[in-house]
Amino acid sequence: MKNRILLLVVLILSLVLSIISSNEKNTTFFITAKEKLREELSSKKQSKDIAVLNTTTNEINKMKLEEYIVGVVAAEMPASFHEEALKAQAIAARTYAVYKMSTSGGNYDIVTDVSNQSFITEEEMHNKWQTNFDKYYNKVKQAVLDTQNLIMTYNGQVIEAYYFAMSNGYTEKASAVFASDRDYLQSVVSAYDNESLKNYEVTKTINKEEFCQKLNIKCDNIVIQDISRSETNRINTITINDTTFKGTTFRSKLSLRSTDFDISINNDNIVITTRGFGHGVGMSQYGANGMAEAGSSYAQILKYFYKNIEIETI
Repeated sequence: MKNRILLLVVLILSLVLSIISSNEKNTTFFITAKEKLREELSSKKQSKDIAVLNTTTNEINKMKLEEYIVGVVAAEMPASFHEEALKAQAIAARTYAVYKMSTSGGNYDIVTDVSNQSFITEEEMHNKWQTNFDKYYNKVKQAVLDTQNLIMTYNGQVIEAYYFAMSNGYTEKASAVFASDRDYLQSVVSAYDNESLKNYEVTKTINKEEFCQKLNIKCDNIVIQDISRSETNRINTITINDTTFKGTTFRSKLSLRSTDFDISINNDNIVITTRGFGHGVGMSQYGANGMAEAGSSYAQILKYFYKNIEIETI
């Protein structure tokens, strides 16, 4: 009887040890696979090369990532802005670039116009800044160097770091503009975007014929009705002569500065007054500069405009 009990104990112990060994092997395999995946992703980012399609020349140029970011910051944000705002812009631009690098599947990762993010060469910086070139180039480059290799992540994944020039006092949630939601791209108050800024409010006058042509509507009698606005006062939809347009479509067709606008008819002209400049999603550049001038660091700026993100080194 004792022998049978002893044999049973041995069998149970063997089974337990076998299960533990199997679990250890599976865990080791899981960790190894996870580390390998992270290494592959890191390797892609750490190559520091980005393939850029110049939409003016239609040429694809490979350049160092940090060199590219200098060109983006120089193009996208006034170099006269506060250093902390420029650092925030550098991280946003680098994050967006790395996101595009991680999702691109063609011959290039990103393009040089506003459909992605703008970029200018050193020669173009000379033309833009003239006698201030040395001052502004060194300032922009320093902001990039001070944030070298830093990007924003959400739940461990690089984010789509959208940004724009100036809000109407509120940023917009991603789903209102891009038809898909992002937890980190939600509406926030941007208090430094207000009437004190130059060109915060801009009036554009369009003659009726051009207005109707751009909207592809009949022009016998223009009737504006059923204007629907979002919580941030941007126009969701607007109906002109029984044709309903999304606010973003209307803005695009008429090349408006934003979707927060007032519209009226004045004799043979359509008068449209906009507030802010850009799609409104993510970081407001003028809002970031206002925060920086008030004492906020680049990290505080980014964590305000992009919700629950982490700033990590690639």
